[in-house]
Amino acid sequence: MLFLDIFKSFSPVTQALFAGSFTWGVTALGAGCVFMTKTVSQKVLDAMLGFAAGVMMAASFWSLLAPAIEMSGDHSLAPWIPAAAGFLLGTICLRLVDKVLPHIHIGFPMEEAEGIKTSWKRSTLLVAAITLHNIPEGLAIGVAFGAAASGLPSSTLAGAIALAVGIGIQNFPEGFAVSVPLRREGLSRLKSFWYGQLSAIVEPIAAVIGAGAVILARPILPYALAFAAGAMIFVVVEEVIPESQRNNNTDLATAGTIVGFVVMMILDVAFA
Repeated sequence: MLFLDIFKSFSPVTQALFAGSFTWGVTALGAGCVFMTKTVSQKVLDAMLGFAAGVMMAASFWSLLAPAIEMSGDHSLAPWIPAAAGFLLGTICLRLVDKVLPHIHIGFPMEEAEGIKTSWKRSTLLVAAITLHNIPEGLAIGVAFGAAASGLPSSTLAGAIALAVGIGIQNFPEGFAVSVPLRREGLSRLKSFWYGQLSAIVEPIAAVIGAGAVILARPILPYALAFAAGAMIFVVVEEVIPESQRNNNTDLATAGTIVGFVVMMILDVAFA
């Protein structure tokens, strides 16, 4: 508990910055595995992607949607309205970004690149896809720490830390899953590592923005929590699960998703 006492001494924005930096650092550790190997079994990559999907889905409910619904009980509106509105807005915003930002998902051919047409190299498009994936994670962390500072019983500092730990755990294989394909694309080990970790630099930035937003405007808190959940679920359904299932390793990817969901659920309950 000494750790929690020390952590409480910092402002919520600083806490969010530390947590976002932690998840970025874990991504860098995963990306660093490229210095030890050039190739990895596609089955392992698909299982890793499935695990990441499971963690994100569990975090979306246990750490974001459930507190949003509980907080909405204090409003004059029906308790489901702020959660539903925020969730839908999160998915819509990510869909708009997805339509505009040039990117390509791991394992997809160049012909299937999404967003506006560009002359960017394949490696840049791959990093852009993972960066898009990481923005909702950073926002979720920041909103969770901002919510913990509100004093509401449904959002605690321990729960926010559990969310950061869960996202950090799934960021390790994610960093690995980015840097190794880049290495296979012909990039040097150093460049593969650099781009792999760079994809998560948005997490501490988004975390600070998320924490600051809910602190400045507390009434939007349920909407903000649901917004982050909607954005993460959009990424899972639109990107992570299709990537994990693309190479016919469906059983492994599904098992990874289930394990990831259970791990995140245990973390959230254990830290509560």
